[in-house]
Amino acid sequence: MDNAMVIENLSKAYPGFALSEVSMTLPRGSIMGFIGENGAGKTTTIKLILNMLHRDSGSVRILGKDNIKEEKAVKERLGVVLGDLNLPETMNGLKINSMMSGIYPGWEEDVFFSNLERFGLPKNRKIKAYSRGMKMKLSIAIALSHGAELLLLDEPTSGLDPIIRDEILDIFLDFIQDETHSIFVSTHIVEDLEKIADYITFIHKGRIILSEEKDTLLERFVILKGPKEGFAAFESSELIGYKEKRFGAEAMAEAKVWRKKEAGAAGLVADPVRIQDIMLYYVKGERI
Repeated sequence: MDNAMVIENLSKAYPGFALSEVSMTLPRGSIMGFIGENGAGKTTTIKLILNMLHRDSGSVRILGKDNIKEEKAVKERLGVVLGDLNLPETMNGLKINSMMSGIYPGWEEDVFFSNLERFGLPKNRKIKAYSRGMKMKLSIAIALSHGAELLLLDEPTSGLDPIIRDEILDIFLDFIQDETHSIFVSTHIVEDLEKIADYITFIHKGRIILSEEKDTLLERFVILKGPKEGFAAFESSELIGYKEKRFGAEAMAEAKVWRKKEAGAAGLVADPVRIQDIMLYYVKGERI
């Protein structure tokens, strides 16, 4: 089995919004970053993956299993972190261990307490005394303590300071080192994905705009800047997110298009692209 998750033509319609034929593949042993603006469909996709919503059409296979027909088996091998901890504030590590051992057949007490120690979380301290960073680490410790092979994470580093964020990213990288574990992470903090992601999937207005290897993606596009007349060498369809500035213009284009047009595009220069640039030019840019 080469893929941790395969989503095909997943759709869900609401009044005023539709998730339309979402498809993506997460290979085993890798991390996929799921990006898009607020309201793009990220949360709806995650809820459909977890069967928290009824889909209109499409399929989701996790670790080779259908997430509806074999839901129990799937969730036993899936570690989920969805923002808030959602545990009573009076609980501590000891009580959480007792509760989780009754929920997950594969719960590993020694692994859980080892994770608490590794993350600097006192097992006797109540959750209400934890900082936001500690609560996120606790969520991750739980997700890592029942034999999960795939982590599904929604904004795991949001609101955390850079040092704690970096610690959590190291935890994720350690998790996939054996090349059988995988991570699907939805986040607005695209700088984190530039550090850890192997694949990027970008959703916009309920549709997948692109889903591919991060390095390939970053090599695929360039940012063009220069005088407005330099862009006359391009067809409108060849530019993504054209923006006129006070002293010129800029746009994103595929690198292969730039190579063909460079000689006739007087005064334009090409800069490397970042993940955030791709989002901004697709979402906020205009056409010529």
